[in-house]
Amino acid sequence: MSLEVITIPPASGQPPVGLVIVLHGWGANAKDLASVVPVLNLPDYQFICPNAPFSHPRMSTGKAWYNLEQQDSKGLTESRQLLKDWLKSLESTTGVPLSRTILCGFSQGAAMTLDVGLTLPLAGLICLSGYLHPNPQPAGKISTPILIVHGRQDYMVPLRAAQQARDTLTALGLPVKYQEYDMGHEIVPAAIVLMRSFIVETVSNTR
Repeated sequence: MSLEVITIPPASGQPPVGLVIVLHGWGANAKDLASVVPVLNLPDYQFICPNAPFSHPRMSTGKAWYNLEQQDSKGLTESRQLLKDWLKSLESTTGVPLSRTILCGFSQGAAMTLDVGLTLPLAGLICLSGYLHPNPQPAGKISTPILIVHGRQDYMVPLRAAQQARDTLTALGLPVKYQEYDMGHEIVPAAIVLMRSFIVETVSNTR
């Protein structure tokens, strides 16, 4: 398996100061979150939006990181390894090391962000309307900053899932910034502003 991607180079025309990887949710595809990139207004950054490797069981244009409708989360093991290997390969193609790379995801993509991101020396992780897989396994001395954003009216992924992720990751000693908004399963303008400041601040701290 390989990942199909949408790559958005820095609008500045200069080499990227940082790299932002954006993982879509269950049933969406790379185009879904690529549309958010211009709104973030980060002209010095390169963005890459990959398609999940599996087809959605019911949506013809939808993709999935694993099957949410099966108890064994079929496909999770394959997606986890594929994503990890792909992230490790990016420095050779972008010139940006993992230490200046932000991994960001929405919903199921956020779950994959936390799952894989905790095993790599990334600059930061952003979990949007997401959740944490059982038994997270942070690698070694990794203390990657994490931003968790969730809606109080999210009926797709309950607010409690975000609160549990916050509490579990904090208990593991990871630096977690947590923010709730009066929104559903979506990304509101205030969340965009928060994401932007987190990305700039986090990558600046690694340079």
